[in-house]
Amino acid sequence: MNPRPLALLLTVVLAACGAEAPPSPDADFAILAQAAEGYSQARPGRALEFPADHGAHPDFRIEWWYLTANLVDDRGRDYGAQWTLFRTAVRPPGTEPMHNAWQSGQVYMAHFALTWPDGHRGFQRYARGGDHAGAAQAAVRAQPFAAWLDDWTLRSTAGGWLPLEVRAGQDGYAMVLRLRSDRPPVLQGVAGFSQKHPDGGGSYYYSQPFLDADGWIEIDGRRVAVTGRAWLDREWSSQFLQPDQQGWDWFALHLDSGEKLMLFRLRPRSEAHAGAYLHGALIGPDGARHELGPKAIDLQAVKHERVAGRRLPLAWRLALPALGRELYIEALHADQWMDVDYPYWEGAVRATGDGPGSRGVGYMELTGYPPSGR
Repeated sequence: MNPRPLALLLTVVLAACGAEAPPSPDADFAILAQAAEGYSQARPGRALEFPADHGAHPDFRIEWWYLTANLVDDRGRDYGAQWTLFRTAVRPPGTEPMHNAWQSGQVYMAHFALTWPDGHRGFQRYARGGDHAGAAQAAVRAQPFAAWLDDWTLRSTAGGWLPLEVRAGQDGYAMVLRLRSDRPPVLQGVAGFSQKHPDGGGSYYYSQPFLDADGWIEIDGRRVAVTGRAWLDREWSSQFLQPDQQGWDWFALHLDSGEKLMLFRLRPRSEAHAGAYLHGALIGPDGARHELGPKAIDLQAVKHERVAGRRLPLAWRLALPALGRELYIEALHADQWMDVDYPYWEGAVRATGDGPGSRGVGYMELTGYPPSGR
């Protein structure tokens, strides 16, 4: 689903603007559950429109363009890559006049990360939206598509939507990947509205999960040619969580059957609240979706490891009884921690199991896990 850690960006932005922020943003995602008066709200029944919805939605409080890629080199070694651009509005549209670009209410944050067989590095950047000296430091354009913060870019190479190229680099780590697909976007949830709580609420959400990737990555100055599969998620809303929710576990898997599997679990803030909310979709090679409601998903953490002072679930058993599937999902290696201002775990995983559609690779994200002494 990629409810991504936009709580992190919001906390930074609110603090910069003099607003009160949660005392421990590292562990508390309550800001994503704050009321969002004055902003547009995500509700069922709105038809997604392309190419317009590839671009920004400044009347909503939060959105992201989120790319992950599972890659291999010519020796079969596994790598991972992540490129993310977050946008948040620091005030509702039309509430304050903007006299110059430095007063823009749109703020951007970007993350870039690489994973290799025995390591991981992540980076971050920030920028305020608006036209500065004739050029926007960070912005998103729908047609032809382009999203950027400084020279970290994701853009169309043919004047429309696909194919895409992603570029990023810093301190001897870099990537340039070409991304191709002949498939249209996949609308998640119900016609693009993704519910996030048993009582309602949610986001607009679509994916481009059938991307073929090729290009190169650079690790500590060493360039490696790679190929693989990539997944792009797009999501926007003004209130992702409800007050009784704390964080999420999200999975996007490329299965050996040619299918794609997306699922997420939104965790309650405490045992006093209702249980976790689960949702998923199995996407066939032809793009057809099989909806997976909460009762169709049995997701259990089976191994925890301590990473960055947190006890994190890094191996899972996933059963989909109605489909006759059972998968074991495990991190490529434990320390794929995004050690940015407001950290979280995001990294490459491998799925194993018996039977077609039970093996593959993908990405997992874990948010809302506080530091723990145990």
